[in-house]
Amino acid sequence: MMPTKILLPEDELPTRWYNVLHDLPTPPPPVLHPGTGQPIGPDDLAPLFPMDLIMQEVSQEQYVDIPGEVLDVYRLWRPSPLYRAHRLEKALDTPARIYYKYEGVSPAGSHKPNTAVPQAYYNAKSGVRKLTTETGAGQWGTALAFACAQYGLECEVWQVRASYDQKPYRRTMMEIFGATVHPSPSDLTEGGRKILAENPDSTGSLGIAISEAVEAAVQDPEVHYALGSVLNHVLMHQTIIGEEALIQLAMVGETPDLLVGCTGGGSNFGGLAFPFLRERWAGRMSPVVRAVEPAACPSLTQGTYAYDFGDTIGMTPLMKMHTLGHDFVPDPIHAGGLRYHGMSPLISHLYETGEIEAIAKPQSECFAAGLQFARTEGIVPAPEPTHALAAAIEEAQRCKESGEEKVILTALCGHGHLDLAAYDAYLSGTMTDRSWNDADIQSAVAQALSRLPAIS
Repeated sequence: MMPTKILLPEDELPTRWYNVLHDLPTPPPPVLHPGTGQPIGPDDLAPLFPMDLIMQEVSQEQYVDIPGEVLDVYRLWRPSPLYRAHRLEKALDTPARIYYKYEGVSPAGSHKPNTAVPQAYYNAKSGVRKLTTETGAGQWGTALAFACAQYGLECEVWQVRASYDQKPYRRTMMEIFGATVHPSPSDLTEGGRKILAENPDSTGSLGIAISEAVEAAVQDPEVHYALGSVLNHVLMHQTIIGEEALIQLAMVGETPDLLVGCTGGGSNFGGLAFPFLRERWAGRMSPVVRAVEPAACPSLTQGTYAYDFGDTIGMTPLMKMHTLGHDFVPDPIHAGGLRYHGMSPLISHLYETGEIEAIAKPQSECFAAGLQFARTEGIVPAPEPTHALAAAIEEAQRCKESGEEKVILTALCGHGHLDLAAYDAYLSGTMTDRSWNDADIQSAVAQALSRLPAIS
């Protein structure tokens, strides 16, 4: 009988992050300065990030050692368990073998502390007093608040208004860890006031919240900004997920045929997939790697691959990514962590070069998968990973039809204990699906894309 939990001993916790830049078959386009249009240098990022993180952002080294002080905090929940979904497989009557790497065991209940802890550590080491950030569903804000508490830093969070209203206990959790939390857009920043003047009832977006957090950070040399996804160093920190999963699958003699993960900004997906892509490029395995995004915010599958700002106001460097336009405000879907107009440049590059696949799912299908998973495996998943679960179930059902015994691996990137209002909306029948087929979404995206920055 195959085990249900594959547990990695604490003394086998990986001590290095993997840097996918070292092994990419083709290099990604450079990040550009919004003023000059030229590739940015370390000095351009210094007002926002400590030099250790800036060097990681541009590093070409294959591995970066994890500091001992970070490993000490990681050990509160890492290594995280890898589960074999026996009961879900039985309910589906599938010959597929489904595994999920469960990141909901962290203090924040998600994968986000994997990068929040090192970001807080390097900032504290550099003498920074406070970190500002944005958050959608609240998982990243919770993770950074926890991480700042470990290293004695203040934490100020702008939470997307739609999620601030939908998930009040996320705000409470951030405050328990010591953070100050504002709904975004707010009247505390020039960018927020501008948005509110144009639309007093704005539900906000991650792009707007990023603008506010960045604006607050650049005004004080003792304050830095921390980002929970998208950037190279963030995805690199998350690769501890995939590195652990590789060891755990080897413990039971398995090699994945399909990796599937949800994508908003790309950190959870990249954290799982990058180490397996390394193994594929080295010829040691050949998994299909599939990203799953919400149909209401389909940056990879329907967006334009172009240089764009990471925020709404236009304060960030220009990154080449799949984008719906930096001032597109997605519908306030319940998977708040996936409501981002763009995608990690690394994920976008991999998709553009054919190294990964991408699909989009409506949220009602995802919540149906979440219910089936909860009723079989006993874990209520966060809305975000239900997208990956829906795709994993879809593949397992294909295996039932074909008789293939595929090994499917997914990342269950967080629990949904603070997302029960979303499940209530699904159970009561009040949840609505928005998709690319909606004319108003297409119109809003077209308008936003018409305002992409001009690159000479």
